[in-house]
Amino acid sequence: MPALNPLRPHTETLANGLRVTLRHVPNLKRCAAALRVAAGSHDVPLASPGLAHFLEHLLFLGTEHFPASQGLMAYVQSHGGQMNARTSERTTDYFFELPPQAFVGGLERLSDMLAHPRMNPDDQLREREVLHAEFIAWSQDPAAQQQRALFDGLCETHPLRGFHAGNRDSLPVPQPEFQQALRDFHLRFYRTGQMTLSLAGPQSVDELRVMAEAFGRALAQGEKVPQQSPSPLMTTSDPSYQQAGERRLDLLFALEALPELSAEALLFLCHWLNTEKPGGLLADLRERGMAAKLKAESLYQFAGQALLHVEFTLPANSAATGIPERLMDWLGFFARQDWSPLREEYVTLLQRQQHVSSALQLARLDSEQREVGLSDQGVTALKQILKQIGAVDNFSGPWQLPAPNPFLRTEAPAPNAGLIRGQTSAHRGLRTFAQDRSRSRRERSPMQFSQAWPDNSAEGAIYLRWRLDSAPGSSLQSRLENNLQPLREDAHQAGVDLSFSASGNEWLLKLNGLQEPMPAVLEHALKELAKPDAAALQAQSTSVALIPIRQLLKTLPDHCLGHTPSSDDVQQLWSSARWDGLAIGLSAQTQAAMGLALSRIPGTPDNQLTPPSSILAQSLWSTVDTASSEHVLLLFCPTTTQEMADEAAWRLLAHVCQTPFYQRLRVELQLGYAVFSALRQIHGQTGLLFGVQSPSIAPVELLQHIEQFLNRLPGLIQALDDTTFNAQRQALADQLSSGTLTMDQAAELLWQGKLAGRSSEYLTQLPEAILRIDRTALLAAAQRLNQAEGGRRCLANSAVPGAPWQATK
Repeated sequence: MPALNPLRPHTETLANGLRVTLRHVPNLKRCAAALRVAAGSHDVPLASPGLAHFLEHLLFLGTEHFPASQGLMAYVQSHGGQMNARTSERTTDYFFELPPQAFVGGLERLSDMLAHPRMNPDDQLREREVLHAEFIAWSQDPAAQQQRALFDGLCETHPLRGFHAGNRDSLPVPQPEFQQALRDFHLRFYRTGQMTLSLAGPQSVDELRVMAEAFGRALAQGEKVPQQSPSPLMTTSDPSYQQAGERRLDLLFALEALPELSAEALLFLCHWLNTEKPGGLLADLRERGMAAKLKAESLYQFAGQALLHVEFTLPANSAATGIPERLMDWLGFFARQDWSPLREEYVTLLQRQQHVSSALQLARLDSEQREVGLSDQGVTALKQILKQIGAVDNFSGPWQLPAPNPFLRTEAPAPNAGLIRGQTSAHRGLRTFAQDRSRSRRERSPMQFSQAWPDNSAEGAIYLRWRLDSAPGSSLQSRLENNLQPLREDAHQAGVDLSFSASGNEWLLKLNGLQEPMPAVLEHALKELAKPDAAALQAQSTSVALIPIRQLLKTLPDHCLGHTPSSDDVQQLWSSARWDGLAIGLSAQTQAAMGLALSRIPGTPDNQLTPPSSILAQSLWSTVDTASSEHVLLLFCPTTTQEMADEAAWRLLAHVCQTPFYQRLRVELQLGYAVFSALRQIHGQTGLLFGVQSPSIAPVELLQHIEQFLNRLPGLIQALDDTTFNAQRQALADQLSSGTLTMDQAAELLWQGKLAGRSSEYLTQLPEAILRIDRTALLAAAQRLNQAEGGRRCLANSAVPGAPWQATK
């Protein structure tokens, strides 16, 4: 495997006081910026709860130089990037990811919006309504309220006990006092000394430094302002408390006066607390029938304080008796151990994860300003944490340290991997007759090894699909996923993301990440899935309830495949299963290592593709119970045909729609806070997807607003001048070029292309097809979209409204 990237970025403080971290990663296809402001919801005046979050929203509403239509959000969307922001207790984060050629433009817009927000009163009133809608949803969300209730045992004067969400009552926009507080907060904290800018990309450190210096020139300079230290977390001498609920137990430890690097110590402790391996706490509790799941995390850290939360999910009809005692016994055992081997494995897995992280993930990690691994100072901090918790030496056990992760062992690559006898590295890229014959056999195999992506990088992907006679029942799927969880965690630590999902009557096993451990991970996964008793254990449901729009997004692929009778007989399902697959980016060495795993795939090999299902000219409505008072709707509009030109036109329509759709429904009409439009490929079917979640507007009305937007779409296309039209078309083609796509993006495109019956030249043909779409062709596509020639599929949490909509099962 190629040498891994360095763990730590370059760090310095610029002359204007801006702290920067600069990470040069040559293999990255994208660049990312993460800007952290050392100010959050606990730093606002007591009279204005929610002010910090409100300001975060206001900054995205445009400046004099960059109005909203040209601001950071619109700019990132137009270049196929991603962005977001988050207000926490003591920090506010702004972050985005873009292709390298667009990165400077993103930085320019971010610095401008931070330095010169417009603060228009009308904009503020509109945005306050958005925050109020979020507040309503938050106040009705059981998971959010449960999280808030965790703080009930803390000191009443600690800010964690306060209200910080922000709503109409707490944000009196028209009052001069509030406007002054808003300006003062921005002036006090939005200055260079209060900020950390983290950049990650393929550019050199010197090039990144030039970008950081240009970014900082637009900002107000100033020294760092000390943030007020909070009151003690607890008023009693006991640093811990517990809360019991239905099938759950929460234990919280309030820690004070912690030393430097306590953050890395808590991460290390939580990592080993969360392990599911034999000999650990969770394995012990499961064996005793006391707990089904365990999750340890640090909920809060600031000024030497920390709140450690350990959540236990209990089996049905089980009491929480004895769990705190077993936790303290394990902590006593852990405190006595030599942590050296655990520290070595921990650093290795962090390095693996960084190697497969995106530019955005790396920039956000760097903005945390944490050490990587557990340093000697971290060991000192961990000992103090365990002492405060009350871990003592007289443990009873039996406990043991977890076995080493087998996938973290790196084997040296064979010399000249990927070459055959007689070739040298100078011949790479040249194919012999024997290789071509081998390639031909592979392309006719149910497991195809794609030649559309280079095989000389450290990363790869494997897709393995089974088509079943019946759909797996939800309880069976939960049990299978539950049984895979320990393997999934080991694989993730080794740099491989493993997922096993069901959609209609199909199973999909997917591996993405470092290819070196993939053959072993695949072999272990197939063994686990094919065990006769693979689904024998009753899994306890521990999934977090999704917000309504995410529930619909999760179930949309099932509806696209249609209704199929379900079955929980795992052996019957495997015996009739037909499988095929696709591997992307794998070297010849990795392909050879997959031989044993491929021979163990359950089911019958089948490379005969079935065309994506069509709903031509139909309007299908599925009612989904989301158990929420919020209104939500998804509208999926497939292409009329499977032709490449149709897909290209739909992609360009999605690109043109994205910003105007958000601007119209989210900003102007304020229909809801979750509003999006995008192109989706589902089981090889390309379509436009529109989604809205609203606290007050019924799904039928939401649909009417979407249709009104679509009726205006031809006018929007006509209004684009030639320069803008050509620039948008080129930007979309650039996003889909092999030089811009990440490994994960290319793999998903190639998999969807395989399902759609595309040729092996799909990645080359798609950008070319987009560049051939002229205005006339795009207008014709918009007309087909409005006439629903490809059909429409709607998911909503309300009943079917009537013609032309037909209810589905």
